[in-house]
Amino acid sequence: MKYEEIAAVILEKVGGEDNIYSVVHCMTRLRFKLKDTSKADTAGLKATKGVVTVVESGGQYQVVIGNHVPDVYAQIIKISGLNGGGEVPDDAPKDGNLFNVFVDSVSGIFQPILGVMAGSGMIKGLLALAVALNWMSPTSGGYQMLFAAGDALFFFLPVVLGYSASKKFGGSPLIGMILGASLLYPAISGLKSGDPLYVLFAGTIIESPVHVTFFGIPVILMEYSSSVIPIITASYFAVKIEKAVGKITPAVIKSFVVPMVTMGVMVPLTYIIIGPIATWAGQLLGSASIAIYTASPVIYGIFMGGFWQVFVMFGLHWGLIPLYITNIATLGYDPILSPMLGASFAQIGVVLALILKMKSAEEKGLGISAFISGIFGITEPAIYGVTLPRVKPFIISCIAAAIGGGIIGFAGTLSYVQAGLGILALPGVINPAGLDAGFYGAIIAMVVSFILGFVFTALFYKEEDKKL
Repeated sequence: MKYEEIAAVILEKVGGEDNIYSVVHCMTRLRFKLKDTSKADTAGLKATKGVVTVVESGGQYQVVIGNHVPDVYAQIIKISGLNGGGEVPDDAPKDGNLFNVFVDSVSGIFQPILGVMAGSGMIKGLLALAVALNWMSPTSGGYQMLFAAGDALFFFLPVVLGYSASKKFGGSPLIGMILGASLLYPAISGLKSGDPLYVLFAGTIIESPVHVTFFGIPVILMEYSSSVIPIITASYFAVKIEKAVGKITPAVIKSFVVPMVTMGVMVPLTYIIIGPIATWAGQLLGSASIAIYTASPVIYGIFMGGFWQVFVMFGLHWGLIPLYITNIATLGYDPILSPMLGASFAQIGVVLALILKMKSAEEKGLGISAFISGIFGITEPAIYGVTLPRVKPFIISCIAAAIGGGIIGFAGTLSYVQAGLGILALPGVINPAGLDAGFYGAIIAMVVSFILGFVFTALFYKEEDKKL
């Protein structure tokens, strides 16, 4: 009943269900696409018990709830006429801000799978730890079974993203899944063996052997398992074709003609044009990100660690997620998000110092809840409920996180799989070849960030200081 009451208040204060195009949720936030944000009572929402704060960013009206957001979301769907999901009707006014469109699209595509992705990554990370400590052999049946459980999502990622991307773009999720599955079809993948018919772009960085043609048109076969950009791009165009064909197809045959035409056009088109171009684009972006990192890992780590919490506040971190997954898929590792590992520990170090200074039992209760959440990487309750309103503690947490990020850059910590957040992120930085300096550097950065956050707050903050 508590969640039903909060859900009812939120629905009322965002302007009612008639003012809502769509709603999804991530780990801590309800993300609304509203028809008219001026109808939303932002001040009233912020004052609602159970709501941490409200953020307008990336074209979304975000109501920060905290760890209970899935329960509140379920009640909103239950008591309203909303179906959930991030699809926006075609006749809705278009957001002219390309960055907002990009962030909204990326968040809508990846939000539904992040929990399962983190769980899968945790399995792979723990298996890597078990092998490094000689607890398991990679040739044992137990290892192989568990590795399949952890790796299946990543190998078949185009299928999963085909579903979520098509749904986000307003098309049939099943068509998106089939499109993703076609990129992994064994008979096509097997064509890459043997001598090529000829080579395209010989002598360039995109030199590509051609093993098969489509009615005389050369097809460049790429590796699409674990890929991100090709299937998202293909799903976008598939939805356009699906809708165009649907408008001109008689209702009596639409159920099978629309999928037939969409898949018959898009599968060859993806193999011939979209797949190779999107793959090359992803590789170039990955190379650019690595170049920026290698120019000075320490400076990059300081920057990313120090500003990570600011990125999270405004939803800007979503722009890095596709690049992060692409790097892991193509390179086997990613350096660009590792420096943020100390940020949640900087937050909880600050929060712990504040708890010891707080006089109000209610504030202490909020602080303890935020501290526990922060251990597992959910820092929004700490940011919005504890540190940011006091200003100076938030700045202290950014400084401590920057130092932690510098340590991670110096240690060369890399992410090998998408694991959890906070303390649960550690399995993701375990090198499959064994424990290395990067793993121990991550632990040191977490500890240092926590201690500095606590000590700096204890020394330089007083509860009498001005709050926002």
